[in-house]
Amino acid sequence: MTQDAPRVGAVTGPDDDLMVVAENVHKSFGRLHVLRGIDLEVRRGEVMCVVGPSGSGKSTFLRCVNHLEKINMGRLWVNGHLMGYRQKRGKLHELHDSQVAQQRRGIGMVFQNFNLFPHMSVLGNVMEAPVQVKREKRAGARETALHLLERVGLADKAGSFPRQLSGGQQQRVAIARALAMRPELMLFDEPTSALDPELVGEVLDVMKDLARDGMTMIVVTHEMGFAREVGDSLVFMDEGVVVESGEPRQVLANPLHERTRAFLSKVL
Repeated sequence: MTQDAPRVGAVTGPDDDLMVVAENVHKSFGRLHVLRGIDLEVRRGEVMCVVGPSGSGKSTFLRCVNHLEKINMGRLWVNGHLMGYRQKRGKLHELHDSQVAQQRRGIGMVFQNFNLFPHMSVLGNVMEAPVQVKREKRAGARETALHLLERVGLADKAGSFPRQLSGGQQQRVAIARALAMRPELMLFDEPTSALDPELVGEVLDVMKDLARDGMTMIVVTHEMGFAREVGDSLVFMDEGVVVESGEPRQVLANPLHERTRAFLSKVL
């Protein structure tokens, strides 16, 4: 266990109905304390929307969920497994990189910037991870990729390259690429923030479709309409803590905390 590994208390496992459990999660970058004790639960099939001002720790928390960032204190479970660690005799021990990679297979992540491989076609981008990571046969991966591209409305762009697509189209390819790994949890880090306003709707429509199909999702977003319409829960973060959470319509219409009211007055 390294010095920066999170402290551990009593050995308790999350409820089977919970996809994500965060207990007293802290994360620092040097002297900058970004997350200051996050406690959250996301149930299977739930869409949790996370909102808050820039610098509040939203994206950092999302990156901690799939262990792209290591937490300094607390615990994070995904699908019943401690992310990045194994627990033995009350202590946490870091997993090897290959073991963490195995855990991440069940988590899809879509970033603000699309991060597509520019030298690969749209079809190649969607096929790459199943073939290289999961060792799927190319024929099967290709069939799945074509199905996913049809699902996101881009079946006719399979042979195109990212530079030939609009931002909204590239983001829909990124979603298809994440879905190709058959994740049980999808993380969205402000997926529409880099898009021109007229392209936002096409990406949100794909996300709404995923929600209707029961995909468990954590969505960091500034799209309050999406949170109100699609979200099962809404979390407002500020300065590294959860200030308020609840049913989206209730939080947006009648926030309990002054800090939440001040934020929403600027974005609604």
